[in-house]
Amino acid sequence: MKINTFYLSRFVSGLFLCLALAASAMANPAHVVAVVDAPPLDGLWKGPLKVPGGQLEVIFRFVKLTGGEYFCTLDVPLQKVSRMNVKTEVSGDTVRLYAEEAATRFVGRVSADGKQMAGTWQSPGFKVPMTLTFSALPAMNAKNVRLTPPYREEEATFSNLTVNARLSGMLTIPAGPGPFPAVVLLSDSGPQDRDGTVGDFAPLGLLADYLTRRGVAVLRFDDRGVGKSGGTPAVTTADLVSDAQAGLNYLRTRPEIDLSHLGLVGHGEGGNVALLAAAQPLPPAFVVTLAAYGLPGRDIVVQQQATTLRTLGTETAQIEAATKRQQAMLEIIRQTTDNSQAQAIVANMLKQNNAAIDNATAQSSAAEMTSPRYRYFLAFNPVEKLTGVNCPVLLLNGTSDLTINADANLNALKKGLNLNKNVVVKKLIGVNHLFQPDPTKWPIINGQQQPNFSPEAQETIREWIMAQAKK
Repeated sequence: MKINTFYLSRFVSGLFLCLALAASAMANPAHVVAVVDAPPLDGLWKGPLKVPGGQLEVIFRFVKLTGGEYFCTLDVPLQKVSRMNVKTEVSGDTVRLYAEEAATRFVGRVSADGKQMAGTWQSPGFKVPMTLTFSALPAMNAKNVRLTPPYREEEATFSNLTVNARLSGMLTIPAGPGPFPAVVLLSDSGPQDRDGTVGDFAPLGLLADYLTRRGVAVLRFDDRGVGKSGGTPAVTTADLVSDAQAGLNYLRTRPEIDLSHLGLVGHGEGGNVALLAAAQPLPPAFVVTLAAYGLPGRDIVVQQQATTLRTLGTETAQIEAATKRQQAMLEIIRQTTDNSQAQAIVANMLKQNNAAIDNATAQSSAAEMTSPRYRYFLAFNPVEKLTGVNCPVLLLNGTSDLTINADANLNALKKGLNLNKNVVVKKLIGVNHLFQPDPTKWPIINGQQQPNFSPEAQETIREWIMAQAKK
């Protein structure tokens, strides 16, 4: 069914007018209410959202953390929205989901068999019934049915002594005697499993398979508090550096690894973690970043909102108005160090900007936007410590990335690394933030097109890593 773009643009403009995607990038599991006597939600919940002129598929992804809480994100594929942060409240069989900055909520009841969640989706000026259907998350080590890979797989467990956390993951080692060049994969923002799974897509798992088949050993691991890893999720980007260092130290104990060619590959925030680790003692031999931040967090917030609204067909005047409101709120947060005062002002601004937001939602959203995690992100300057990075660096981004603008962020990182004479920068045409190629290039599996990790990106990474190994 063809969706009427006029009504759709009016709908999504209202839906995302207050959207600050960087807040979702700094997803905070501390905002999730513990589950008590509730049905299991771990997995994907998908359903059609009926809008004027057609419908949109929405996908909620629930990951149960080791503390018993749920980390939840929202994808709307047709709108190219992924990993929007969603607060979750569970009371018996009733589930309340909130995307605060967008003033959007879904309240539903889980069926007795745990397979459906029927409820109501509500956003400014729009209210409609919606039913979500459950499907299990893809298995971490098997994407549907696959043949035994031509390399060795080992469950890996290692310690981050800095935070007293035990991390678990998968080490894949190429066939042959070795030693092999090796990398540690670092996930994008928010608690993620070892494959960096978003919906049905597992970018880190696919990249690990590609590299290992071609002679590079790969360690990927569950983030703190996810899957088999212990500890509580990190609060800031800097907190994650010790996890990367722990992964490198683990590989340094393995006889199959070429210690002189041991690097870090980071996706999104993971790329910034890799660069920070490279500026520390015992750095990696090289770094590959996939859509890392180059601009300060406050600029990322404003840029992401404007890009999203523009992509959805919002009028220029509306975009400019939304951007000014966002900048005003961020400036209030920056200048007002008293959290109670800042929360009161921001909550009032949110209600003024969107009458559909009730007091509780506005206050909750304001608390998130003044939290230590979000304040850190707004102030975080990715280029601040890049003068200490002396190892070779490959900076990659896609021209279709709606989360991290390729030109602005690559240029900022390149400028910050100007003292480093071994930096390669490349833009990949048609590649999005998840490093998927243009949908026209997706392979057909079982009669349907399925997203894949960009073959050009995979080969660029492999070729560059091997070139470092030959030096």
